[in-house]
Amino acid sequence: MTPAPHETAHEPARQDALDLTPAPGAAPVPRMILAQTGYELRTLLRNGEQLLLTLIIPVVLLTLFGATSLLDLGPGPRVDFLTPGILALAVMSTAFTGQAIGTGFERRYGVLKRLGATPLPRSGLIAAKTLTVVAVEVLQAAVICSVAAAMGWRPHGDPLSVLALVLLGTAAFSGFGLLMAGTLRAEATLAAANLVYILLLAVGGVVFPLDEFPAGIRDALELLPISALAEGLRDVLRDGAAFPGGPLLVLAVWAAAGLALAARFFRWE
Repeated sequence: MTPAPHETAHEPARQDALDLTPAPGAAPVPRMILAQTGYELRTLLRNGEQLLLTLIIPVVLLTLFGATSLLDLGPGPRVDFLTPGILALAVMSTAFTGQAIGTGFERRYGVLKRLGATPLPRSGLIAAKTLTVVAVEVLQAAVICSVAAAMGWRPHGDPLSVLALVLLGTAAFSGFGLLMAGTLRAEATLAAANLVYILLLAVGGVVFPLDEFPAGIRDALELLPISALAEGLRDVLRDGAAFPGGPLLVLAVWAAAGLALAARFFRWE
């Protein structure tokens, strides 16, 4: 075969070399956020205590008080009163209690400090934690609503109002959960978060009707975020309210205050 004009008999044709030059650089922020979200979600679901707090306790309370007459829950099916309160409890357990405890111990063991040295920005870490909370809440809602439906629950109402209540409730509880985790020692956060969980479960209208309290105390309890979320969900899912303005306003105030305080006082180390 006759060589090409630019070749000789002793020099084969040149071939493009494979470029193995390193191309250093951080991954795109959305990809880092999704990777961190996956890590946070796997860590949470592998934690038996967190799983007990976020899934098992709400379902046990729903089935226990829904199937027995231990409490007078007023007229109508018991499950219609309980399910919105249990959904509110699930939001609190994930956005406040679980997040406060988990973040508190991450702060103590230096996990947050090490993450701060990675290309993942702090806003990306907060976004990943927020996505994790939302993903767990979706799982909780699916499980709780399935159990409630098996018990005869038939919800109705405006889905957008439910979404607004849940998002504002999540923001309110997340803000105060991060505030607690970022200002107290991990052991103090563990004790305080569990104490708040028990107290709000008892007096927040989750399984005990607020009508059972004296008028003055009831008025004060209605201003709690858990009470506003539980009563707002009842207004929509049980009574068919289109826009529960009072509960939404209470949750918006708590969300603004909690997020502002967390942004001001949270310490990463």
